[in-house]
Amino acid sequence: MTTIASLLREASTQLETETPRLDAELLFQFVLGKNSAWFLAHGNEEVLPNSQDRFLELLARRKAGEPIAYLIGSRGFWTLDLTVTADTLIPRPETELLVDLAVLKCVKDKKLRILDLGTGTGAIALAIASECKNAQVIAVDKSIGALQVARENGRRNNLQVEFIESDWFIALGDRKFDLIVSNPPYIPDQDPHLKQGDVRFEPITALASGADGLDDIRLIVSQSPNYCLPKAWLMIEHGFDQGEKIRTLFSEAGFSSVETLQDLERRDRVSFGQWFG
Repeated sequence: MTTIASLLREASTQLETETPRLDAELLFQFVLGKNSAWFLAHGNEEVLPNSQDRFLELLARRKAGEPIAYLIGSRGFWTLDLTVTADTLIPRPETELLVDLAVLKCVKDKKLRILDLGTGTGAIALAIASECKNAQVIAVDKSIGALQVARENGRRNNLQVEFIESDWFIALGDRKFDLIVSNPPYIPDQDPHLKQGDVRFEPITALASGADGLDDIRLIVSQSPNYCLPKAWLMIEHGFDQGEKIRTLFSEAGFSSVETLQDLERRDRVSFGQWFG
């Protein structure tokens, strides 16, 4: 008889990921529709053949490198449960630093206008909307597939965000904002990490941006002043080694109070500045 506990042990030995046991448990939880507490209490139960076959199919795909989030179709971010597909970048915990900073700039009882550029799953826009109840949040992406996912995540989490198909600012007309945030592509086109690990399965257009990874960031920083209200903030997530260059871009574009915040690993992660016009 194959039990839940024995199948999990065996599956864990087959995975060469950073968290093999957790990966196996997440896949099994998805197959059975149960949580981790249930597994602890029912480890000696027999696994039905259909469930075992489905689990082993997903396990094989994980062994081939496919990300857990794509296999189970969801990922937690902030306080939200988000649908994730191959059309979207998988939300990362370090991006929550950008949300933290944005929420700090949300003035209570003031209806701020906030723009999220390159929204993907809608993670940043929806997280901000969940915390800044009076904000008018608009999120854009040029990927129709990503926007479908983002809109579904808005419905799933009962949050009001306006999603617009746009290649960065192109479809925004004369709209202006109190806060612009973005987690744009920032990896150099030839970076070897693009061919390693989970990243191999994510949309390249959401990851890479030119020879030095800064093409999209240059565009965002240079064009943002046209969409900034007085005293507006621009905040951009970026790579660990790009902080100095991006602060220079901000300053050259006319932003003040330019700074870079580090993530929990003490790596440069989010740069920001204020526009006074």
